[in-house]
Amino acid sequence: MIYDSIVIGGGVVGASIARYLSLYDISVALLEKNSDLCTGTSKANSGIAHAGYDPIPGTLKAKLNVRGNQLLRELAPQLGIDLKNNMAMVLSFNRDDELKMLYERGLKNGVSGMRIISHDEVLALEPNINSEVTAALLLTTSCIVCPFSLTYAMGENAEANGAKLLMEQEVIDIKKCDNYFIIKTKCDEFKALTVINAAGVFADKINDMVAPHTFDIKVKSGEYVLLDRSEGGLVNSTIFQLPTKEGKGVLVTPTYHNNILVGPDSVLRDDRNDNATYADGLEKVMESAKKSVSNINYRSIITSFAGLRASTASGDFIINEPVDGFFNAAGIDSPGLTSAPAIGEYISDIVSKHLGRKKKANPILNREAIARPSVLNRDERNALIQKDPRYGNIICRCEEISEGEIVEAIKRGGTTLDGVKRRVRAGMGRCQGGFCSVKVLELIARECGCRMEDVRKNEKGSEVIL
Repeated sequence: MIYDSIVIGGGVVGASIARYLSLYDISVALLEKNSDLCTGTSKANSGIAHAGYDPIPGTLKAKLNVRGNQLLRELAPQLGIDLKNNMAMVLSFNRDDELKMLYERGLKNGVSGMRIISHDEVLALEPNINSEVTAALLLTTSCIVCPFSLTYAMGENAEANGAKLLMEQEVIDIKKCDNYFIIKTKCDEFKALTVINAAGVFADKINDMVAPHTFDIKVKSGEYVLLDRSEGGLVNSTIFQLPTKEGKGVLVTPTYHNNILVGPDSVLRDDRNDNATYADGLEKVMESAKKSVSNINYRSIITSFAGLRASTASGDFIINEPVDGFFNAAGIDSPGLTSAPAIGEYISDIVSKHLGRKKKANPILNREAIARPSVLNRDERNALIQKDPRYGNIICRCEEISEGEIVEAIKRGGTTLDGVKRRVRAGMGRCQGGFCSVKVLELIARECGCRMEDVRKNEKGSEVIL
């Protein structure tokens, strides 16, 4: 079979591209080197739908950031994406002229709902902000979004529209033939009329397999600490400091699920797989955040993590066609999560025109999220449990996750501990899986018809029981 389009990379950008391509009369396959979607950059970031005040006007980042924010708010109810409009503030400490420059930049980028607010207004909205704040840029279109929810929603909707999502397919070679490409993976060979490179921190390596070398990916690590939900309410808005050349700086934000997230730093890494955390990095993150919110209770940290960002010398997204039919979506660092739907829309428009294909007459535009008994009212919860008693059997006590949710996560592709965790949060609470992991292992083994010894935490070689 020759696919019309093959997407390389199963992060939020690749999944979004596959989703938008699947709305056309285009046969689509997505190749992901790991065992699941959302296992690279997309699994470890700030989870912010940025308003769009920061990118340089006229860049792809500026255009796609603002459009992505709009699309996310439209898509959330359609695809069951965990998104909440919580607003954001960029704080100024006697640097109000820079705040005005950001405001003007936001206007040029087409950002709506911005205004500069005073010291008193800041503290009225967020009493825990450092009282030395002089002003803030209030961004009413900024949202918090669960990166896992977004990525899986895009992937599942792509599948519903006929796309194939193929895991453990690491691309090792690409050859251009007369009018199609041959894509070799470690275990298979595929053919496609067009190829879209959304390989994250390895995008330059994929590009160089078939196109001239024109860019290098520089990998930057960002470290975070996550606080228990008992600290929820410390801030309600996403709190930024004024950006620097390194990025938007250390933020303090609620997550969609009411934790408090602090980070990231920005450190160049030589190893493209180095997502470790380091004591000195975490210490700097925590110290820097005190400038915004001085009373953060770091005794409530439940975990720390680091994410890797793919940056380029240009500072802008690289979306181009260096070889006829081969398209790059590279250098997608911040605001990549926000921009992902817009990147999918943008590239699918280009690819569909290249192929001469039109949109499907009746694509599937909606997706039902996994039911969550913990957020239902009593009558709704009782009705769900009557229909399926497994939703009344709580497996993860910290996050109140039921057997029914875990079984549904497994059916949707979460066949590892981390795959279940990302889909329904079993193991994401205060005990970090200390109580529920064995029960989740049992459920995965039961539903997949395998031994518990064969169940992995994530990739091959990560079997939990030896």
